Amino acid sequence: MYRVKLQDFEGPLDLLLFFIKCDELDIYNIPIASLAKEFLEYVRLMEVLDLDVAGEFIVMACDLMKIKVRMLLPASEGEEEETEDPRADLIRRLLEYKKYKELAGDLSRSERKQSRVFYRQNFQRDPRLAPVEDDSTLLRNVTIFDLMSAFKRALDQMPKKTVHEVQRAPVTIEEMAEHVLRSLNERPRLTFLEIVAGMTERIRIVVTFVALLELIKTGMIELQQEEVFGEIWVARASGCAALPQFEEMGYAG
Repeated sequence: MYRVKLQDFEGPLDLLLFFIKCDELDIYNIPIASLAKEFLEYVRLMEVLDLDVAGEFIVMACDLMKIKVRMLLPASEGEEEETEDPRADLIRRLLEYKKYKELAGDLSRSERKQSRVFYRQNFQRDPRLAPVEDDSTLLRNVTIFDLMSAFKRALDQMPKKTVHEVQRAPVTIEEMAEHVLRSLNERPRLTFLEIVAGMTERIRIVVTFVALLELIKTGMIELQQEEVFGEIWVARASGCAALPQFEEMGYAG
C-alpha cells in the first residue's frame, strides 16, 4: 500500500479534542458511546490510508471501549455515591493535555512573531523561489484530522450502487499527484471534494489523498481553512505562480 509519514503527527488525545470541539461536546460530560464510535471510524480510515500511526491509537480505542463497558454495568448497592465516574481519568488527561497544547500554541505564536523582527541577514537564497516553509506552515491551521474529515466525506458521497467495471492497471500516487497539479494550474485553489469529483472508485480517492500529503511535503501546495471546521481548500503554496509536473520535482516514491 502507500505508507505516509507526517512530521508531528497528532496523537489520540488530539483526535479526541478534535471531536469534542467539532461536535461542541462538554468535556466534563463526554458521551463515551458516540465518541468511541467516531474514534474507531477514524482509526479504520488511518488503516485504509496506511498512515504511520503509533499503537497508542489502538490503546486509546481499547480504553474507550473499557470505559463504555464500565458505564453500562450497574453499580452495586451502596457504591453509587462512592464510585468514581469511569470517565474521570480520561477527562483529567484531556484537560491536562489541552492546557499543554494551548501553552505550546502561545509559545509558537510568540516565536513566529519574534522571527518577523529578528532574522539572519547573512543567509541568501534565490529570490525567484517561494519562501521555504515547513509542514506545519503549509498546513496552516488545518490538522491531519481536518483533512481526514474531508477524505471521509468524499468516501461517504461515493455512489452506493455496485457497478460492473472493466479491470484497469492500479492507479499510482504519481498519476493522482499529476491530476492535483493540473487542476491547480487551471484554478488557484480547490476543495478536496472538487479534486475527487467524478471519481467512482474508492482506491482512486484513497490514492489522491495520499498524493495530496506527498505534495504538501514537497512544499508546492498548502491547505487553507478560513474558519474552524470550515471547508478545506487545496491551493498553490504562497509565491508559486504555477506548478511544475510532479516528475520535475524529483519525487522518489
